[in-house]
Amino acid sequence: MSWIDIGSVEDIPLRGARVVKTALGCVAVFRTSENEVFATSDRCPHKGGPLSEGIVHGQSVTCPLHNWVFDLNTGVAQGADEGKIDTFPAKVEAGRILLDSTLLMSRAA
Repeated sequence: MSWIDIGSVEDIPLRGARVVKTALGCVAVFRTSENEVFATSDRCPHKGGPLSEGIVHGQSVTCPLHNWVFDLNTGVAQGADEGKIDTFPAKVEAGRILLDSTLLMSRAA
């Protein structure tokens, strides 16, 4: 895997998110209260809500528009809602957030 450094983990508040612009469009990078980092598409499939503005709780995010909840590991909507968001490999090394650049490029092709 080829990784790209997108910034310091401290740039994202606990239970917060930031947006990274890629060839795929906007990718939301989330930081949980346990200091875990996840990357997903930034748009809710329901009404296109910006997930990066949603509420992060545990390993999930709630869409700010209509309260759909997505698992940050799988991208699957929880509960009765049907839908899925794309997820992307992300990790933290030496305090830096890394995204898998190979996957980002291959999905954009």
